[in-house]
Amino acid sequence: MNKRTRSSLVFGLLLILIGGWFLAVQIVPGLDWFWDIISWPMIVIGVGVFLLLLGLILGAPGMAIPACIVGGIGGLLYWQYATDKWETWSYAWALIPGFVGVGLMLASLLGEGGKENFRVGAWMSFISLIVFAVFGAFFGDKVLGSSWPILLILFGFWILIQPFLFRRRKKNSDVSDA
Repeated sequence: MNKRTRSSLVFGLLLILIGGWFLAVQIVPGLDWFWDIISWPMIVIGVGVFLLLLGLILGAPGMAIPACIVGGIGGLLYWQYATDKWETWSYAWALIPGFVGVGLMLASLLGEGGKENFRVGAWMSFISLIVFAVFGAFFGDKVLGSSWPILLILFGFWILIQPFLFRRRKKNSDVSDA
């Protein structure tokens, strides 16, 4: 079975299941309790889970990236909905590149992109968390309290010394290749 046939089969079955659920709710009014326990952010999270499952079924590990973006934003929305802290969007947007990073790492673990995808995803997630913490300290709930400048300085030192560390590794690997 080729990818196109498999995707048509999965999408068709999914539409049949969703349509069957909505028909059952119309016929049996007691089934609408489902909407009482679920909030709209949970629907966004569900779309993220659906994208991940679709990628797994279709054999497309790259679908983990949009799945993590949508699921992560859904998680943020759920937290904001539950706590009524909508003002956190002034700095919570900084987590979105981190969701991309998590998606890259997950796609790498599922077989797409190898170690390089994992490394890039880890860096994206790490930098996203740093930016989130710094902006949170400026605009929000003082995520790091008064220690955020120290972390910013340490991160700056790491960025400064990183090229020297990687240059040394590259020279050592060039010597071993000769």
